[in-house]
Amino acid sequence: VGDGASGGHSGYTNSGYSVYEEENERLTESLRTKVSAIKSLTIEIQTEVKNQNKMLAEMDTDFDSAGGLLAATMGRLRTLSRGSQTKLLCYMMLFSLFVFFVIYWIIKLR
Repeated sequence: VGDGASGGHSGYTNSGYSVYEEENERLTESLRTKVSAIKSLTIEIQTEVKNQNKMLAEMDTDFDSAGGLLAATMGRLRTLSRGSQTKLLCYMMLFSLFVFFVIYWIIKLR
């Protein structure tokens, strides 16, 4: 296209094309850098999401376990409440003494 008629006009066209080509290369490199940054950020987000999902699954298991323990404790309390009030009072006193001695023992170790 520019090889034919006038030599001066052909040089102008080539230099204009070169400027656009250099700008295009610069913009392409800038875009490549941004895409690379977004890709690495996406990989980091994916890793974090996997870790968070793993922690949530572990917490779910722990909450299920705690729920089972709480249900068993409530069952024992219902059994205790069906008994006589004297037994209940005796159990409560023994539990209170046990807690007192555990706290005393923990404070004494410090």
